[in-house]
Amino acid sequence: MEEARTTIVVATRNRRETLERTLPLHAGPVILVDNGSTDGTPDLVRSRFAHVRVVEAGRNLGAPARNVGVKLARTPYVAFADDDSWWAKGALDKAADVMDAHPRLAVLAGKVLVGPEERTDPVSTLMARSPLPGSAGPGVLGFLACGAVVRRTAFLEAGGFDDVIFFFGEEERLAVDLAARGWELAYVEEVVAHHHPSPARDPRARLALAARNAVLTAVLRRPWPVVTRTVLRTARSGSPGRQGLRDAVPRLPRALARRRTLPRAVENACELLERTS
Repeated sequence: MEEARTTIVVATRNRRETLERTLPLHAGPVILVDNGSTDGTPDLVRSRFAHVRVVEAGRNLGAPARNVGVKLARTPYVAFADDDSWWAKGALDKAADVMDAHPRLAVLAGKVLVGPEERTDPVSTLMARSPLPGSAGPGVLGFLACGAVVRRTAFLEAGGFDDVIFFFGEEERLAVDLAARGWELAYVEEVVAHHHPSPARDPRARLALAARNAVLTAVLRRPWPVVTRTVLRTARSGSPGRQGLRDAVPRLPRALARRRTLPRAVENACELLERTS
């Protein structure tokens, strides 16, 4: 039997019913990191899915829960999946082939199809149009975690996801840090993931969270004029944006303590993407 090249890492919290539908669709090594579920998720997964290794974080780590899974993985590549997403048949073999062929590729961002109607996620559409060069596909400086395969060594070298952002939009800071270290990130349309998000999401809360994390990401890595523009744009974007600004304030000391501006070439690429998006 061919040795596995890719481990699937799933971070979850109180989504046992969703996992009952999606975990059977994951092949190969799977590590599920539970973010302090209270609905019996760990026991259910252990009893129903023998191919899944369950790790209990004991509390809600947010996106950094994925770091736990990456550290435990023993394959060169790690594919992320949300509790409501899965990879198309053959997608991870294709991804591993591409990563094998491009040793400086740290992140392969696949095409994400949303819902039963399989609509292309708007982020995938933007990545496909990226003006940045790339050896494996259009170069990118962001990705959707549920549709990304990472090179384990590069991910860990860059520190993985961080607890300043915590959750939602956590990919951007990691992406620019990888690029700053000389790694490549590319969109590869032939690698497909499916995402069936729950309809029970609060759109205003997600807008506020996106606003908070856009400001924090700018503080962490972008020049001060970009930070200023981000704050002003957020303040003018309506009540969710203003809520996001208020929510960002308690996290600012940690963001400032970890602030590090990007190399000029990476900052130029960020600005190019912002002008063309």
